[in-house]
Amino acid sequence: MDNEDLRLAVYRGFAETGRAPELPELAERFGVRPETVRGGLRVLAELRHVVLDDEDRVVMAHPFSSIPLGFAVMGTSTLWWGGCAWDSFALAHLLLDEPDVLVSTRCPGCDRAHAWVVRREAPPAGEQVAHFLVPVTRMWDDVVHTCGHQRLFCGERCVDDWLERSGNERGYVMDLATLWRLARGWYAGRLDRGYTRREPATAAAYLRDAGLRGSFWGLPSDPPDAPGAD
Repeated sequence: MDNEDLRLAVYRGFAETGRAPELPELAERFGVRPETVRGGLRVLAELRHVVLDDEDRVVMAHPFSSIPLGFAVMGTSTLWWGGCAWDSFALAHLLLDEPDVLVSTRCPGCDRAHAWVVRREAPPAGEQVAHFLVPVTRMWDDVVHTCGHQRLFCGERCVDDWLERSGNERGYVMDLATLWRLARGWYAGRLDRGYTRREPATAAAYLRDAGLRGSFWGLPSDPPDAPGAD
C-alpha cells in the first residue's frame, strides 16, 4: 500500500457509497496493519488531502464529508453530506456518473429550506447568495469551522441578520452563478491517480477566472489587466 492507493481508496469510497471507509476496512483491503493505515492517513492529512479527527477517522476529503455541515447532496441512488456550499456544488462536477445532483440546505438567517438541481452545463437559477466567513489565508486554521461557515442564504438581508445575531464580521458574499463557477473545476482530478494540489499562482488564476476579487481571496480587487490593478 502506498499513500496514493490509500488516497484513492478514501476518495472513491466516498464517491461510491457516500461515506468514508473506516480504518479497519482499509487495513483489510490492503492487507496491512491498522497502524500502517493510520500512518498513511496522517501523511495525507499533512498534505491536506484529508481531514482527520482526534481518533484519525476521516472527517473530510474535499469535496466529501463524513459529518453534516448544513448540506445534503442527493444523486441517483446515493446521498452525500455536503461539506459546505462550495463542496456541495462541486459534487455535480466531480461525480461524472451522475447526470445532476440535488443540493438542499436551510438558510442560517431565517431557517427557510432551499434546494437546487445542480448540473454541469450551467448554474442553477435563484436569488440566493453564498456567504463565506473565513478568508482564504485562514481557511485551513480550522477547516471544519471554515466549511461549516460557507453557507447559502435567502439573500443579503438574511446574511446581515445572521451576522448581527452571531456577532461575526462580514466575509465574502457571492451569487449562485459565481459559486457554481468556483465549484466547477476546483476539484477536477481528485478521483484520478496522480492528482496534485494546485500551486498558489495556479489557484489564484482559477479564483480570478471564477469572478472572485479582493483581499478575502488574496487577489487584487480589479482584474489583472485593469488600470490601477495591483
